[in-house]
Amino acid sequence: MSARSERRAALGPGVVPAPCASKVELRLSCRHLLDRDPLTKSDPSVVLLLQAQSQWVQVDRTEVVRSSLHPVFSRVFTLDYYFEEVQKLRFEVYDTHRPGALSCPEDDFLGGIECTLGQIVAQKKVTRALLLKSGRNAGKSTITVIAEDISGNDGYVELSFRAKKLDDKDLFSKSDPFLELYRLNSDQSEQLVYRTEVVKNSLSPAWEPFKVSLNSLCSCEETRPLKCMVWDHDSRGKHDFIGEFATTFQEMQKMEALPPHPQAQWDCLNPKYKQRKRNYKNSGVVILSHLKFHRVYSFLDYIMGGCQIHFTVAIDFTASNGDPRNSCSLHYINPYQPNEYLQALVAVGEICQDYDSDKRFSALGFGARIPPKFEVSHNFAINFNPEDDECEGIQGVVESYQSCLPKVQLYGPTNVAPIISKVARTAAAEEASGEASQYYILLILTDGVVTDMADTREAIVRASHLPMSIIIVGVGNADFTDMQLLDGDDGVLRSPRGEPALRDIVQFVPFRELKNASPAALAKCVLAEVPKQVVEYYSHKELPPRCLSTSSPEPGPGSAL
Repeated sequence: MSARSERRAALGPGVVPAPCASKVELRLSCRHLLDRDPLTKSDPSVVLLLQAQSQWVQVDRTEVVRSSLHPVFSRVFTLDYYFEEVQKLRFEVYDTHRPGALSCPEDDFLGGIECTLGQIVAQKKVTRALLLKSGRNAGKSTITVIAEDISGNDGYVELSFRAKKLDDKDLFSKSDPFLELYRLNSDQSEQLVYRTEVVKNSLSPAWEPFKVSLNSLCSCEETRPLKCMVWDHDSRGKHDFIGEFATTFQEMQKMEALPPHPQAQWDCLNPKYKQRKRNYKNSGVVILSHLKFHRVYSFLDYIMGGCQIHFTVAIDFTASNGDPRNSCSLHYINPYQPNEYLQALVAVGEICQDYDSDKRFSALGFGARIPPKFEVSHNFAINFNPEDDECEGIQGVVESYQSCLPKVQLYGPTNVAPIISKVARTAAAEEASGEASQYYILLILTDGVVTDMADTREAIVRASHLPMSIIIVGVGNADFTDMQLLDGDDGVLRSPRGEPALRDIVQFVPFRELKNASPAALAKCVLAEVPKQVVEYYSHKELPPRCLSTSSPEPGPGSAL
């Protein structure tokens, strides 16, 4: 079961989970760790576990800080924070013997703590004594967790640095330099933002490019002071200080904007040398090789920029639904109570129609024998107009559906790949425009597991590259277990050929789980992931909202420097 399904089930029938309130970053450091190594100090890392259905599941792990009893970790944990949930976390510190994503039996346990994400968020900074498995304190060991809300993140920054003529700190070889980037907080404390890799035996290193959120880098304040420190790495943890310099993100942008970047460099200074040596100039020079700022736009940015949401509904007309004339049929038209197909259609359609200026919606059917030859079709217009399958508003779709039922013969099988491919072709034409102007939502209403699963997976993987989302609502009481395979929450969906989906574009919802919910609550649950999917697609294509892409570019945030 996916994490989203677990949340829905835990809240009970008819109750829809609230959307994610925030996204938070957790930064970790430890003090006075136990020393488990006989010849050197411990090599600590921290494992983060999250409790799900009474089981602890590993979520992430920090990097390993070599030979340190007071590590400050560079790797940041990013979590979704739900105000309405108790999210239990466990932090476990290990002396790591085999670096990797998962903890291994050879690692020595140095202590751990349990708390909730809500406690960390409420206090912003939590320091706790580490406990051994026996429940006793692990000596004087502590762990500090700092939470930062990044839901209002204004984007991220790509940076790369290099240096030249650094001081040589090694007697028989050259220095092994690495760089640390710190942010100065409002309370004058320093927060590690990023630590580069170590470049072995070089006085002119070029460090790998890296990405940090603007929030992490400077709390979205371009003039907030930053400090860079360069060290000569020591395997025993006693790193030699080479030098440092101060800057701001604003200064970095200005320097990088000056072609051909003659001033995008800083003297790397050692304050002790500066005091003692009369002719001291620097301990090397650090150069900003590359800077690019990526603005992260919201769903509303795209909608308000003119992006239209085009809504298509596809309805299952297979025989397993039952004879529409029979009150037990899923397609039975009750004048006093809409059937499940209509309930789902109206709930979702009424939301989508607000984002479509012409209020015309494509309405398709599959799995029926249709007039005049009564051949089976898996892609037909329910208004029987192959030249124009659109209906006027949601009410027009409802009327076409009710009019269509007595004219077709319910048959089978349940093949949905043809309709996915049809909408994908329209979305592909939109992709060629190079603008964030049209995004396509396909709502598939079905009473059973699809028959053409291999073709459907192939079609979804192809569609994952297009401005398109697919929502599948399972009506009735069938076993929809296999349909969860199409929802990428539990892993990346792959085509039969093994090609992975570029992004998760499918959401599957069994209607029975929300049968007692209000139409508004139903729509909220079914459409919950669409805003994220819209943003993911246009961000991947590096397409800004139309109102920005059509205006004249100005230097500053949002433009590549």
